[in-house]
This record gives sequence, C-alpha cells and structure tokens, in this order.
Amino acid sequence: MKPLGEIVKIIKGGKAPEVFDEPRPGAYPYLQIEDLRPDPTPKYAIDKDGTIATKEDVLIAWDGANAGTIGFNLEGYIGSTIAILRPTQDDIHAPYLGYFLRSKFSEIQENTTGATIPHVNRGYLESLRLLLPPLPEQRRIASLLSRADRLRRLRRVGDSLSASLLQSVFLEMFGNPKTNSKHWQVEKFNDVCESRLGKMLDEKQQTGKHLRSYLRNINIQWANIDLSDVAQMDFNEKDREEFRLKNGDVLICEGGEVGRSAIWRDEMPECYFQKALHRARPNPKLAIPEYIIWLMFMMAQTGGLGDFTSQVTIAHLTGEKLKELVIPVPSMPQQEQFARVVRQVESLRSRQAESARQGEVLFQALLSQSFGEA
Repeated sequence: MKPLGEIVKIIKGGKAPEVFDEPRPGAYPYLQIEDLRPDPTPKYAIDKDGTIATKEDVLIAWDGANAGTIGFNLEGYIGSTIAILRPTQDDIHAPYLGYFLRSKFSEIQENTTGATIPHVNRGYLESLRLLLPPLPEQRRIASLLSRADRLRRLRRVGDSLSASLLQSVFLEMFGNPKTNSKHWQVEKFNDVCESRLGKMLDEKQQTGKHLRSYLRNINIQWANIDLSDVAQMDFNEKDREEFRLKNGDVLICEGGEVGRSAIWRDEMPECYFQKALHRARPNPKLAIPEYIIWLMFMMAQTGGLGDFTSQVTIAHLTGEKLKELVIPVPSMPQQEQFARVVRQVESLRSRQAESARQGEVLFQALLSQSFGEA
C-alpha cells in the first residue's frame, strides 16, 4: 500500500491560445472535462507551451462540478481544469491506477475545497493509498474492469439507439409535426384531447385528513413515469373525482422542459396530479396516447411549441395555450401501427434497462473487489 503522493506527480494544465474543431497541421488533441466522459467532442489546439498528456498518464478533472472525474488512455494538450497524474515509477499500470481513482470518485468529491467552485483537495488525493500488486496482476485487473466497463457502456448506447429508432419511425410515418410535412388533417389540441391542469398545492389548506399520492413535474420523464419520489397532499371527495388519474391519461409538463410527456398506466392503485402538469385524455376516435406523447416530443424538439409557450420568468405552457395548440391528426390505423412499434421498442428497452442495471452492479462489484469498497 502506497499513498498517491509518493507514486505520482501532479501536473496542472493550461488554457490553449488556439482551439479548433477540426485537425490541422501542427495541432494536437485538446483534452477538456468532456473528454473524460463517454462520447466526447474532439477539439484540437496549437500551444508550444502546452502541457501534453500521454497514454501512460491518468487525467483528473481538477476544478468544477465534475471535479474528480477520471480519464486514461488519452493523449494531447490538457486544458486548465485538468491535471495529469503521472506515475513516478515503472511498476504502475495507468489503467489500473485510473480504475482505482474511479472507485474513489465519491470520496474525492466529498472532500473537494472551494466555496463556489469545487477543486480537488490535493492533500486528500495524495493521501489515498493504492495497493500495488505486481505489474502483470495490475494489467489483469484493469483488463477485467475494462471489459465490464465496455459492456455497461454498450448497454447504455443500446437504450439511446432505441429512443432514436422511435424518433425515426415517427418522422417516417407522420413527417415533421411542426410543418405538417405530410399534410394530415389538423385540429386544435382541445378537439382531440380533453385537457386540464392539476390541483394547486396550498400549504394553508393542508389538514392531513385526506392525504393522497400525486404526481409532480419531477415524476414525468419522456415516455416514462418515475415513482421514486411521490409526494402527498389533501384531496377531498370532490378533488378525488376531478383529479384522479385513469389508465391511458397523458401527463404533460406545464413548465420546466415544456411538453415533456408520459402515459399513466395505473402504476399505483390511486394517484392524482398537481397543477404543474396537464392531464390529457385523447378522444379514442381521434388519437391514442402513444401518438400524443411522441407528437409532443417531436414538437418540443423541432420548436413547434414555441408559439404556444408563455414566458414571464420561465417558459410554461398554459392550459389555454395547450388547448389552442394546432396538431396534425393522422388516421387511426396509422396511429395504431405506430403504437405497436412503440410497445415493441419499449419492451426491448425494458430488457435493456435490466441488462444495464446488471452491468452496473457487476462493474461496481468488480471495483469493490479490486480496490475495496467503491
């Protein structure tokens, strides 16, 4: 066991005078915090006085909200928020050191310094003690962790590709909803879906006698209901009649990420909704829930909600504005065909999510076994 301060040299980076989006003669990759995460956007720089990292180094985000983020197997100039951890002896395998530091990310973050901008605590970092088995064993452990890490990343990519697939299918079947490129019949949202905002939370009127669970903006993700944090407030008999959710209701965020939508599928036996959400009930002769949530998604992505969004301090979609929203209404057979595709992809994504969860558990278990509690 050796403290990091005895086996690595810390070298801070600097801001490059010239940074480019494309490679050019004399330029090297320019590494910033984004490059320590998956799917970075490459940048290039020319800096005769710059600090250059090699693939034998470990990189750490030194400043900012992501301080403690680790990268390795990278080379190029390093930016001002990055530091090199360069081994000072030959018996240290950089990926082994890198995975060790990733296992300590939470601890490094908890011990940052700085009142407004977090910085890695150099003293704490140098005090971390690393077990140094023989070099072949370090390589074996790093190789095992690399395979597990790659597996979990691939599973995340699979989930992202599934979402992209549905966007592509929507555009292929229905076109751009903002321009109605396929010339569908158009209707006002209020003529397609009965909609209303939820109950306003009034702390003064809370008695605790009629507590019921209700959904807030935070519970609605795109095409997904998150029930990890469900609040309660009073709903009297009249409220329960008015605000109770039914299977197939579409919930639409009024503020925040305007238009973010999901379908309620009776995930709880009894649930209501707050004023931050619109509840839309499609007319079954005109629209189905799967079409409505993906319509809202595509409208949000293409700017189709802009003219119907009010903004005082933050953007929001009022009840009246939503009712007046003009939307394309494809034929029911085509909507039902799209819904079948959605259900198939959601089933696949559910399996992918479980696979990703298992991959994450495996990776964290391997980190823990290799370096102690992660």
